[in-house]
Amino acid sequence: MSTSFPHPLPDPLVDLIAARFRVLADPMRIKILDRLREGGATVKELTEATGSSQQNVSKHLGVLHNAGLVFREKDGHFIRYVCADPGVYELCEQVCGGLRRQLSALEEILGATR
Repeated sequence: MSTSFPHPLPDPLVDLIAARFRVLADPMRIKILDRLREGGATVKELTEATGSSQQNVSKHLGVLHNAGLVFREKDGHFIRYVCADPGVYELCEQVCGGLRRQLSALEEILGATR
């Protein structure tokens, strides 16, 4: 299903889109979201999965939560973080596909010059 947006995009919408991309532009946040693709996780589990400190993971989870990309759910004595917007995975797949195509084109060019 495709949603139609007015073009040119209104400035407030452009600002919201840019803000979402800024949130996703950090490698640690991408690592966290990638781990959450497997399912909810605690800060400790995310710390282990990313190899980062608890403080760093918590800081990035706060940014993701404030942006509405993750939500918290109580699990006994723990808090689990869960991806709130699976659309981010579709976006990642689109970016990976574009990188794959770009790499293939570069390999063709480099192969032709050998």
